Amino acid sequence: VQLQASGGGLVQAGGSLRLSCVASGRTFTSDVMGWFRQAPGKEREFVAAIRWSAGNTYYEDSVKGRFTISRDNAKNTVYLQMNRLKPEDTAVYLCGAGRGWPLEKAEYNYWGQGTQVTVSS
Repeated sequence: VQLQASGGGLVQAGGSLRLSCVASGRTFTSDVMGWFRQAPGKEREFVAAIRWSAGNTYYEDSVKGRFTISRDNAKNTVYLQMNRLKPEDTAVYLCGAGRGWPLEKAEYNYWGQGTQVTVSS
């Protein structure tokens, strides 16, 4: 499975961005698509995830109500709509594909290259 993330950028606090992750290859082997983020000097942390099949969604507490994950099965694409962005959301955002528990990064077998999100105060 190959993953290509895009959509990052520089935005002021309170603004919005939409990230995209296009999956290709043996996508049928991975039912879960997730977004994680990693800030300098910090561990990679879970942000949101979705199941291709049932559409179940999962969110980290600090982004609930601000971020929305969605999928377009026909395009093999997962989106992360990020609203009311805060400076603490600044990080490299990576998409991953896996089959296990969506909140656990060890359950993801494939990762994209990441896209930088910078939120200025």
